[in-house]
Amino acid sequence: MVTIPNLLTLLRALGIPIFLYLVLVENEMGWAVLTLVIAGATDYLDGKVARALKQESRLGELMDPAVDRLYIATVLIAMYVTQALPLVVLLTIVVRDLVLGVLLIVMNSRGIAPFKVTYLGKAATFNLLYALPLLLLTDSSSGWVADASFIFGWGFAIWGIALYLWTGLSYAGSGIRQLRGR
Repeated sequence: MVTIPNLLTLLRALGIPIFLYLVLVENEMGWAVLTLVIAGATDYLDGKVARALKQESRLGELMDPAVDRLYIATVLIAMYVTQALPLVVLLTIVVRDLVLGVLLIVMNSRGIAPFKVTYLGKAATFNLLYALPLLLLTDSSSGWVADASFIFGWGFAIWGIALYLWTGLSYAGSGIRQLRGR
C-alpha cells in the first residue's frame, strides 16, 4: 500500500547506500552524519504521520523496523571498518538481531504474527541512532566537538545497547511463549 508514511520509510532506506558511500568511499563523516540525522527524522515522522492520517499499514509495521535494523547494521559495519567502534559492540548488536531474525522466521513458518514493537524497543533504536553519528563525529572532529561527541556518543551507546539487549530478551521471551502455546 502506497502511503505517505511508507514513502518516508522508503526514503529513509534509500539513505543507506548514500551513507555507505559517504563513509567508505568519500570519507565525508559530516555529510554521513547529516544523512543519519535525516534518517532519524524520517523514522520519527513516519510513525507520527501514519497515526495522524490514519495510514497505519501492515507493510509499514514490517518495513519500519526492518529499515531501522538495516541502518543500525550498516552504520555498525561502517564504523567497524573505519575503526570507530570496537568489535564487541558490533557483535553484541548483530547477534541480538540474528537471534530475533531466526525466531521471527520460525514464528512466521508457524503462522504466528511478529512481535509488536514496544516503546522500549523504539527507545533502544533511537539511542543507537543518536549514539552512532556522535561516535562518527568523534573521529572526524577535534577539540570540544570531538570531546562532547565522545561523551554523549558513548552515553547514548551504553543506554542503547542495554535497552537493545533487554528488549531483545523481552521479544525473544514473547516469541518463545507464543511458539510453546501453539
